[in-house]
Amino acid sequence: MDEALLRSLTPSVLGILVRRGADFAAAEDAVQDALVEALRVWAADPPRDAKGWLVTVAWRKFLDATRADAARRRREDRVEEEPAPGPAPAADDTLQLYFLCAHPSLTPASAVALTLRAVGGLTTRQIAEAYLVPEATMAQRISRAKRTVSGVRRFDRPGDVATVLRVLYLVFNEGYSGDVDLAAEAIRLTRQLAARIDHPEVAGLLALMLLHHARRAARTASDGSLVPLAEQDRGRWDTALIAEGVGILQAALARDRLGEFQAQAAIAALHADAPTAGETDWVQIVEWYDELARLTDSPVVRLNRAVAVGEADGPPAGLAALAALDDSLPRHTAVAAYLNERDGDLETAARLYAEAAHKAPNLPERDHLTRQAARLNARRSH
Repeated sequence: MDEALLRSLTPSVLGILVRRGADFAAAEDAVQDALVEALRVWAADPPRDAKGWLVTVAWRKFLDATRADAARRRREDRVEEEPAPGPAPAADDTLQLYFLCAHPSLTPASAVALTLRAVGGLTTRQIAEAYLVPEATMAQRISRAKRTVSGVRRFDRPGDVATVLRVLYLVFNEGYSGDVDLAAEAIRLTRQLAARIDHPEVAGLLALMLLHHARRAARTASDGSLVPLAEQDRGRWDTALIAEGVGILQAALARDRLGEFQAQAAIAALHADAPTAGETDWVQIVEWYDELARLTDSPVVRLNRAVAVGEADGPPAGLAALAALDDSLPRHTAVAAYLNERDGDLETAARLYAEAAHKAPNLPERDHLTRQAARLNARRSH
């Protein structure tokens, strides 16, 4: 049984049922039932047309469930005529399914969960383990999301690409936990999206993911501790992913329709291009952060820009850029600690590292900042 094949077919089968008139929640349940049936019978009797088989079985499951529900008898006139079995339609509704799962009425967490379930084909258990929540909690989240989008009938209108990309980037940034590698899953889904829509920002996001993912093996030490970018063993970076990401980015930038993901990917590409941390082209990185700030007006972008300015023009310039920002920003204290250390003020830097550790959002980052504070305190005592 090829589970990868089933996962790849899930979104298009679901999209066909929704286009035929099934509401999203009922269609998704029917597709899941068809997948279970496929797992049961395909090993002994694989179909010649896997997608057509799934569409036929899922549609029958939907009809059976609809007829069994007395409260939905009014729909029977609409769904009574079952299409004859045969090859599935050539039209691919996967793209519209992306837009449906990223519907603006959903919270980001719900949109991510629904995307992983409906487009990614993951089970509720896998998604729950990836997000470290009980399966029942994730089941409720997905169920609420399905109910929210069940009344949406806008497959004939273009969706919001920016919203879809934000959802996919949220998935990517969850990284890895449980038996699901969400970063790899996000790359797979973004590749799928890029194959269906010709949009430079889709290419920009895919390039950004590939360039970040290329550094994954070097981001942690053998004991699980974080390794800052400047200290990473660049020999462990995946050069094939870097080359692919850079190629995709260059093609996107050549279209002269710059967006935030292309700008972020350009910054990642400059880091990837430097043979050593000391050879990083920080001046050009600052220029890209200027472009990114113009596109997003994000205070987090300006915070990262302050670090780049500190590298390009010296720590005092970086601290001056930082002083213009709200000190309640996430990571503001950690950035201040780093720039003060670079400026030679070890006492202030140690104090700020310790303060930043208390604000850290996760244990690896907290441990890293605590070690930085201890390192500087040890230097000061000698």
